[in-house]
Amino acid sequence: MNETSHFESNPHRRLNILTGEWVLVSPHRTKRPWQGKVEDLPADNRPSYDPKCYLCPTNGRADGDTNPDYKESFVFKNDFSALLAETEEAIANEANLLIAESAKGICKVISFSPKHNLTLPELSVKEISSVVEVWQAEFNALSKTEWIKYIQIFENKGEIMGCSNPHPHGQIWAQNDLPVEIIKETDRQKAYYMAHQRSLLKDYLELELKKNERIVFENESFVVLVPFWAVWPYETMIISKKHLTDISLFSTEEKQLLAEAIQVLTIKYDNLFQTSFPYSAGMHQAPVNDGEHPEWHWHMHFYPPLLRSATVKKFMVGYEMLANPQRDITPEYAASKLKELSTEHYKSNPQK
Repeated sequence: MNETSHFESNPHRRLNILTGEWVLVSPHRTKRPWQGKVEDLPADNRPSYDPKCYLCPTNGRADGDTNPDYKESFVFKNDFSALLAETEEAIANEANLLIAESAKGICKVISFSPKHNLTLPELSVKEISSVVEVWQAEFNALSKTEWIKYIQIFENKGEIMGCSNPHPHGQIWAQNDLPVEIIKETDRQKAYYMAHQRSLLKDYLELELKKNERIVFENESFVVLVPFWAVWPYETMIISKKHLTDISLFSTEEKQLLAEAIQVLTIKYDNLFQTSFPYSAGMHQAPVNDGEHPEWHWHMHFYPPLLRSATVKKFMVGYEMLANPQRDITPEYAASKLKELSTEHYKSNPQK
């Protein structure tokens, strides 16, 4: 039997080469009827300015500060930071069973646009490029603090992703140790680099481009694809074609091309179910102030929860929490659906 056709319709496991973890794929389950949870669609009629929003220009924030009348992106220290720079060092260990240690860091918020009613797919490439510029500038500035070891740039988009404010924004958490996912990805990439003297994702990307089964979009510097091991229904990654370890190395042209890739992907997401598509997205890149990491290859994950429509969400429950993740639609099907979608946002031509 042809292996490809076998995996299209039969249960199988796939290995995530970045983490060493497996995902169970069950494509035959796409035919099951849905009688589960159906979400309410959030209202999509926000004004361009909301006098009660903590992120809109000239408004007051929870800590008493006032936002400037900013015209592009705006960055400030999170008023409710999960990590604090002034945390004192402490360690607890009782019989190697009750173990804890202090954590410190710097948390920032980036408002992507002064307009309250826009999201990334509704911004121009130029406007998204200014966001990428801020990401790079903040990464460079934060990495100068010697005790910071990792800088996580991310965005939670959408009410059902727990986003506490609908104004378009993302966050940066810079911390004094390495997060769990980064430790896993570092170990896997380092082992591959030590064995082959090449980037794991560089070789993976070359194979994906050759097979062209999961590619959604590419330009001169970046590829958008559904990873072979995707867990979420329409999970994607943006991978730099060059073996670049972090965003500090991006040229002006590469920053503009990253903005294009983000715009194309997020427009396709919105067009998929004709809704403001929710997701959690974030860059993974080399640790800082932690020695050389030639094994690291910059990439950006997008984890969207919508399964069958704008109102049916994928939850991680049961077997997925107790054993390992499982998905129904194959990554190849998800990629083909995303690839065929228009790069013109559905709101730009409401007659379509």
